[in-house]
Amino acid sequence: MPIWKLHGNGRTVEPGAVVRPDERLNWPATIAVGVQHVIAMFGATFLVPVLTGFPVSTTLLFSGIGTLLFLIITRNKLPSYLGSSFAFIAPVTAATASQGMGSALAGIVAVGLLLAAVGLIVQVAGLGWVDRLMPPVVAGAIVALIGFNLAPVAWSNFKLQPLPGTITLVAVILFSVLFRGFLGRVSIFLGVIVGYLATVLIQVTTGEQLIDFGAVADAAWIGLPTFQIADFGNPGTWSVIAMFLPVVLVLIAENVGHVRGVATMTGAEVNKQTGRALIADGAATTVAGFFGGSGTTTYGENIGVMAATRVYSTAAYWVAGAAAIVLSLSPKVGAVFNTIPAGVLGGVTTALYGLIGIIGIKIWVDNRVDFSRPVNQYTGAVALVIAIAGFTMQWGDFQLGAIVLGAAAALLIYHLGNAIARWRRTGADDGGPIPAVGQLGGDPQ
Repeated sequence: MPIWKLHGNGRTVEPGAVVRPDERLNWPATIAVGVQHVIAMFGATFLVPVLTGFPVSTTLLFSGIGTLLFLIITRNKLPSYLGSSFAFIAPVTAATASQGMGSALAGIVAVGLLLAAVGLIVQVAGLGWVDRLMPPVVAGAIVALIGFNLAPVAWSNFKLQPLPGTITLVAVILFSVLFRGFLGRVSIFLGVIVGYLATVLIQVTTGEQLIDFGAVADAAWIGLPTFQIADFGNPGTWSVIAMFLPVVLVLIAENVGHVRGVATMTGAEVNKQTGRALIADGAATTVAGFFGGSGTTTYGENIGVMAATRVYSTAAYWVAGAAAIVLSLSPKVGAVFNTIPAGVLGGVTTALYGLIGIIGIKIWVDNRVDFSRPVNQYTGAVALVIAIAGFTMQWGDFQLGAIVLGAAAALLIYHLGNAIARWRRTGADDGGPIPAVGQLGGDPQ
């Protein structure tokens, strides 16, 4: 691993300059940036275990361990924090309900192993085959359907406590538009805090029991997280693993996007770490799944912190990973997060799940997908309706959920439809991005 060189005077970043991955500021400044990364990741990372029923402390532990593992595998050349991936929420929720948490953990392990295998192939063969398998219209559909498939889950929580849910949702939106920079990027975290405090106030003024603090009082300040081993012995496990496999495509898109984002700011050589990034995230997800943690992914929130501070030093991420591990050793911290009311979760997930869907649509917009072509129309349309409606297919004990069916539909319609349209020369195939005519967006020049 490279040794960090001190950037400039170690205290400031010159105008137009960035602190590269192999550089660092002085240690007090590096620790301060690392703490910012912890705050940025916290809002999203704790929500996944709260929503899926996983232990918060265990997820934090493996989030920190996964980050350090990522830095080791990428040879300390790629700054990234590995937090809980929202792409796992739908399959974990379904698997836990039907077969139990052990089977859900086995699904997470399967995703991690497959992602690591893809990373090995990318390291040897490059990314071209991924782009051919999953062009923008397919990638966007798969990312979007995972978010929209969760809409009923958000409503099931929101309707239990509509007032706290509404306050939380409004707070999330207001924070995102009122503030620029770091505060705007952690609007979800701040919205949860506002919703939580509002719920406490409602409970005090009305006497209605909305939050139970008993578990917080009973929890110890220091203690080991709860561990659970992935269950591959349950016959039902293999019937739920299939619903986890589309998550691999989302993690590939997130990791590739992360690497390219960092490369834009620090240098194109960072792109050479793409294969290692996929291997590292796969390894971190596998380890977490084996012992009771949530699946991981690179975090856009932390890219925001790097863009705001212009500090891309991996030293800050060693600080952040270590801090997450320390936080995980307090059961009281986990107990506090487990008291978050259903209404607050409903409010924040109404925004959050919708944003996952919008990320998929943004892939379409950024790549100027031509939706005048029938193949592209049906690739997106069928996949999204399957996800939103919650289609399922079952053969005995084996069931395929909406995410699997929607992803399979997107891949089949696109590739088979293109083959037929090009054979028949009907013009229904994907003709590539819409040609740019004049300026795309922004103020007139």
